[in-house]
Amino acid sequence: MTDLSSPSPRLNQDGALAHVAYVLRSNPVTLLAFCMFAVLLVMALFGPYLVPHDPLVSNAAQALQPPSLVHWFGTDNLGRDVFSRVVVAARLDLAISVAAVALSFAIGSVLGSIAGYWGGWLDTVLNRVFDTIMAFPLFVLAMGIVAALGNTVENIVYATAVINIPFYARLVRAEVNIRRNAGFAQAAKLAGNSDLRVLAFHIFPNALPPMMVQVSLNLGWAILNAAGLSFIGLGVRPPTAEWGIMVAEGANFIVSGEWWLAIFPGLSLMFAVFTFNLLGDGLRDIVDPRQRS
Repeated sequence: MTDLSSPSPRLNQDGALAHVAYVLRSNPVTLLAFCMFAVLLVMALFGPYLVPHDPLVSNAAQALQPPSLVHWFGTDNLGRDVFSRVVVAARLDLAISVAAVALSFAIGSVLGSIAGYWGGWLDTVLNRVFDTIMAFPLFVLAMGIVAALGNTVENIVYATAVINIPFYARLVRAEVNIRRNAGFAQAAKLAGNSDLRVLAFHIFPNALPPMMVQVSLNLGWAILNAAGLSFIGLGVRPPTAEWGIMVAEGANFIVSGEWWLAIFPGLSLMFAVFTFNLLGDGLRDIVDPRQRS
């Protein structure tokens, strides 16, 4: 027999979609950010199938050609099409960024929730660990981790995740610590819920809105971190198409007038970081339980 008192999954789904549509309509900047993010997703998912040239094929006869109708962003010193390389590089850069942020979000959320809810000696130990990590210049720490482990994509993800864990852990700790004695948390306990269930289903969702802003910012920082490691030779190795490598290679030719080699990958980096910075407020409004009717 169907319980008519509980909303159906279909109604919940429709309500969630209506809430997302409301947030996008009410904030044009958020709508613009999601459109820009859609462009990045198309580049990452379908870029290799949409580009007009193979990003790895070199042609010495067409080296260092300026932007034209044939090569929209010009060619590099090996005759490779810069536009194709810029588009294809979006997949790798976004993959590194999303993987690193997801890993740091998961670990930081768990550690911060435990520290904020139960406190005690565990809270003290975790805070000292986070203090130790944040005492280092974060990019230098990432350089050290990658140099020690080897400059592979996996190690770039791990290094970027490690330097971002304290941000999530401290943010979640503060939010959980504030709400653990709130009325709704106490009511959930009185209803027979365990501490773990109260933390996971009642307190943590209320900590998500500020975390979404942090996630958005960290996605941009993670892309810059990966590009910076590649720029100094500790990131992705050539001939892989990656924005940081392309900027590093193009920097050698700016003085001689081949500006397009560094400008277009640099603009792509700026576009991605700008997109994620704009995306934060919209993600916060979408996941904030207080914004839902």
